[in-house]
Amino acid sequence: MKITKIIENLFKKYIPSPFTIAVLLTLLTIVLALVFTLPKNESVIGYSAQVLGFWEEGIWNNSLLVFAYQMMLILVLGHVLVLSKPMSNLILKLTKYCTNTANSAMLVSTTTMFVAFFNWGLGLIFGALLARKVAEDAQRRGIKINYPIIGAAGYVGLMVWHGGISGSAPIKINEKGHIKSIMEAVSSDMNLSKIPDIIDYSQTVFSWWNLLIFISVVLSVAATFYFIGRKAESTPIDLPEYKFDNDSNQPVEKSEKLDRSKVLGFVLGFIILITFFIRYYKDLGALKITPNLINLFMLGLAILLHKNFKSFTNAIGEAISDVSGILIQFPLYFGIMGIMKSTGMVTLISNFFVSISSATTLPIFTFFSAGLVNIFVPSGGGQWVIQGPVVIESALQLGVPLPKAIMALAYGDQITNMLQPFWALPLLGITKLKAKEILPYTLIAMFVGSIIYIIGLLVF
Repeated sequence: MKITKIIENLFKKYIPSPFTIAVLLTLLTIVLALVFTLPKNESVIGYSAQVLGFWEEGIWNNSLLVFAYQMMLILVLGHVLVLSKPMSNLILKLTKYCTNTANSAMLVSTTTMFVAFFNWGLGLIFGALLARKVAEDAQRRGIKINYPIIGAAGYVGLMVWHGGISGSAPIKINEKGHIKSIMEAVSSDMNLSKIPDIIDYSQTVFSWWNLLIFISVVLSVAATFYFIGRKAESTPIDLPEYKFDNDSNQPVEKSEKLDRSKVLGFVLGFIILITFFIRYYKDLGALKITPNLINLFMLGLAILLHKNFKSFTNAIGEAISDVSGILIQFPLYFGIMGIMKSTGMVTLISNFFVSISSATTLPIFTFFSAGLVNIFVPSGGGQWVIQGPVVIESALQLGVPLPKAIMALAYGDQITNMLQPFWALPLLGITKLKAKEILPYTLIAMFVGSIIYIIGLLVF
């Protein structure tokens, strides 16, 4: 497809690495702050020093640094869960039902989206490994399939994740006081009084309208992959077997006996899950899902499923590279937010959106702007920090329900993951496919999903 070739060349030739983009956005924000928010009686040099001070304060914002660590754990623990023996067995069982490209693509896309709805890190690696194992199984059984389509189907979980349980925006607004903390010095006292302490999952992720939109996306995308697969030509496959646990058959050293103790693994995992239910059973009943709740549950479950500390830490070692982007980029995004918040740029931008929007069109503008921002800030958490206050302030001024406005941001952020190759890198590494091979099919999924999200925002 010519359009996908153009997009691939565009990213290769003109779009730098996400870290470089974060640096360029930082410099742009500093310049814009000096141009549009410089006080009349303030010198450029003096105000520049103030802006740099706002930037530095934002980088080391304690609550945002905690947020970064929470997001890193969500990704790492999701990856670790996929590498456990029970999860690998589940993946191998699913491959038995894949007998051609059409039903393989439908099964891979459907299961990947449901897994990603629970946890985006889990869905990202689950989809990649499932696609790889489907291809290996087809190769072993002599079944002809179109591997790039299967690989693309394994990536579509990233187009539903932000509207799911581990979505950065809905999970943070479920923390008491988070919304008000990011809107201080941004909103007027009148608007601040309208902001609730929390917006729980009954209003966002588990609302009937979000679940209906999610199911519609799953059915539509799965059907799309099925019909694409029916007409697709097969592609050659030459893959060695992907090993889930390369260390399981190694001889046990004396010093490693405790590391490989199933009893110790069970005891710690059991203690963590007991603690989880004691601490959070009331929150679960009230649909108050927080990053700490999700991470504590996944930590205990991961240790139980891996059965011993050696297997668990091996999986951690394999998964840890996933978070390098978050580790170094998030502080830069926090610095950008520090500048935008303290200089009044959030209010300026939100006033612009208010001037061109109505209560009906603001969610649509938010959807498209979030999709655009995601191309340059390929992180839902980083995007929430930068764009969240703008969306909230605009919604407050126009009377748009905050849950709807925030989910519009989530939908827009996640949909252009089908265009932005940043989060596809783990999948490409596991499947050994190239971006240009899966891009034609992820773009089709993006188009189908966008139609459903836009209709949903207009209707609901």
